[in-house]
Amino acid sequence: MRITAENLRKIFSRCKKIADKLPPVIVEFVSAVLILGIVMGGIWIYSGQPFPGSPPLVVIESGSMTHENEPFGGLGTIDPGDIVLAKAVHTRGDVITYASTKSYRTYGNYGDVIIYKPLGRTDLTPIIHRAMCWVEYNANTDTYTVEEYNIINATSVTIPELHLYNYKPAHSGFITKGDHNLYPDQHPDAQICREPIEVNWIIGKAQGELPWFGSLKLMLSKNEEGGWGASEVPGDSWTCLIISIVILLSIPLSLDIRDYLRERKSK
Repeated sequence: MRITAENLRKIFSRCKKIADKLPPVIVEFVSAVLILGIVMGGIWIYSGQPFPGSPPLVVIESGSMTHENEPFGGLGTIDPGDIVLAKAVHTRGDVITYASTKSYRTYGNYGDVIIYKPLGRTDLTPIIHRAMCWVEYNANTDTYTVEEYNIINATSVTIPELHLYNYKPAHSGFITKGDHNLYPDQHPDAQICREPIEVNWIIGKAQGELPWFGSLKLMLSKNEEGGWGASEVPGDSWTCLIISIVILLSIPLSLDIRDYLRERKSK
């Protein structure tokens, strides 16, 4: 059947006839499911993530990306309890590094924030940190090039700004670092991911955020230390979450009250 305006009207007409025969509770439930499906479908399409595959939404569990002077509620930064949209990354060029720009900012600092699987392992918790620079390894000459720091064909990588000295990774990739952390993930003391991040390890780059609402999920889960996952959520995030929920619940309630008062007035 061809999709035309007339055919769409017929479909909607049939759906309305079916809905009129169903209890209101069923109609509202089905409508809610359809709306949720449309919203999630739109988010998935925007993210460019494969379906089925890596989920486009990630809940932040740790405070490694927090900023000391961030605004109330952490708007514009990445904090525990936030939900971040992971936009697909296909090539190295899809990621702008911290050291390559002084104009492009995301989440309170320069460059892109990426979500990756440490060492490409699916059994480890994904990490969400900022891409600082790209290390290019030449296996033929056993040398390294980091263009952002003017390192060309060196026998090792030394970047004092990142506390990396005589670093000799086994392959090319991104050096990453949490905005709140002293050391990059590849530093021995960080114990996060000793090798640079290959493109195929990357789940996506942070491109959109729903603040605070991920705290609800963390309340029902436990962290790696065995404590509740929501223990690192800042107090002001809880305040903003409660205010947001109250506002969301008050909207349909106020509409129901308005309709009730109108019906009562018309009698």
